[in-house]
Amino acid sequence: MNTRTTDQHTVRHTDRHAPSSQLRAPYAEAVLRHAGRDWLRLNVPGHAATPGSDLAGFFGPRIAALDFPPLLDGIDLGRDTPLDRALELAAEAWGARRTWFLTNGASQGNQIASMVAPALGRTLVVQRSVHSSVIDGLVLSGMDAVFVQPSVDPEQGIAHGVTAADVAAALARTPDAAAVYIVSPSYFGAVADVRAIADTAHAAGVPLIVDEAWGSHFGFHPGLPARALSSGADLATSSTHKLAGSLTQSAMLHLAEGPFADRLEPLVDRAFRLVQSTSASALLTASLDLARRRLATDADATGGCVEAAERVRGAVRALGRFTVVSDGFHAFPDIVGADPLRIAIDTRAGGITGHEARRRLFRDHQVMVEVATGAAIVAVIGAGSVPDTDRFVEALHTLPSPLTDPAGASDGDGGRETNTGACAAADELRLPDPGATKLTAREAFLSPARVVAAEDAVGRISADTLAAYPPGIPNVLPGEVITAEAVRFLQRTAAAPNGHVRGAIDRGMTHLRVVT
Repeated sequence: MNTRTTDQHTVRHTDRHAPSSQLRAPYAEAVLRHAGRDWLRLNVPGHAATPGSDLAGFFGPRIAALDFPPLLDGIDLGRDTPLDRALELAAEAWGARRTWFLTNGASQGNQIASMVAPALGRTLVVQRSVHSSVIDGLVLSGMDAVFVQPSVDPEQGIAHGVTAADVAAALARTPDAAAVYIVSPSYFGAVADVRAIADTAHAAGVPLIVDEAWGSHFGFHPGLPARALSSGADLATSSTHKLAGSLTQSAMLHLAEGPFADRLEPLVDRAFRLVQSTSASALLTASLDLARRRLATDADATGGCVEAAERVRGAVRALGRFTVVSDGFHAFPDIVGADPLRIAIDTRAGGITGHEARRRLFRDHQVMVEVATGAAIVAVIGAGSVPDTDRFVEALHTLPSPLTDPAGASDGDGGRETNTGACAAADELRLPDPGATKLTAREAFLSPARVVAAEDAVGRISADTLAAYPPGIPNVLPGEVITAEAVRFLQRTAAAPNGHVRGAIDRGMTHLRVVT
């Protein structure tokens, strides 16, 4: 194993196939050098890296010292800057023609992609289970949309993906299609056949945009699925902070060297400048540079994470109390693979709802998992960071089984969860069918609206996006008719432990905003 020391940081180079240039982190290194100088800071940010400030006292002096504004000589101002070189290295690592660093998450990338689509056509062919930020992009762009329904696992109550045949059928009835927009992998780790869908989109003369927010680590180890760009996608959003190791809210947008690149590149660049902050965080940007370096040069660390996740699944299978959700992926034609770093566990087999399992893991064991549904919990392992998986497996299997105890089991706070809770949990698994579309998302969002009681909103047109969160897949879109089924589902979500409805007017979903 080779090592190389750069600015007081030793970088392991375990991937013999990675170019030596990937060992550098030019932007992060430049920020570190800049912070090491004796500056009198009479500019923003206002904390001025003052040693005695509350920020320095709380976070330590290094955080404040590294917090620089944009447009500094030697960092991002001028030609061939460290930022330029960092962007080039990221594009090289992900196999892109060009990469943009985002400091408002992958949501920003989805909004950019949606905003450029009107230059290619009038209608976006969209997987219905996209993240709510894609719908936000439809509001910004004003585009029409034709939705492709994903497969749904009725046992788990979760949406997966779409097939190339689904996309072909939607394109056949959409002569003015601008692009195809899909999600891969899903929140539960289901990987779509991106190659087949890309071929279908290209045969129809339109690009494929992939929300690959949960797959930023793909392609960096043989045990991981191929990344979307290498499978024919033209534009891919990468939520780098999720599993690739950068700081929360940092992400990337990648453009492929494909048949639509010449048309898309200037459009994406202009849209990026519209929605990117003029005060982009140096800390977030530096974290993207560092995450890229580690992914591109330390495949051994990523492989260790893949092995750790498989050990957890193996232990769950061997112990027999719970089941692994991805073991049933083969039953769905739209799923061609699974993200090995996502550990989705069906907790119902062990006699406890996913919501209750998550609550007890957090409260009693100081174990945080990514998300819970009525049926399952999803744990994730970041590429390059191996947690104490034995601790997780032990905590999981010490959870009580309140749903199988006829007398109920105390939750430790004087309450009880009984078998009636099991029935309610099973009922809440069914995802509501979407209501009829009456207006475009933008038309509904900008129309005069009023707030009404939830029961009075049934049959009316929604002015808002309403999404059970996480995962943030919209259950009601602006312009869709609100159904009683959707209201019940979202109210149950809001009432569940850690439940949240993105876009709701109030926490309990007692009122909704409708078009007048």
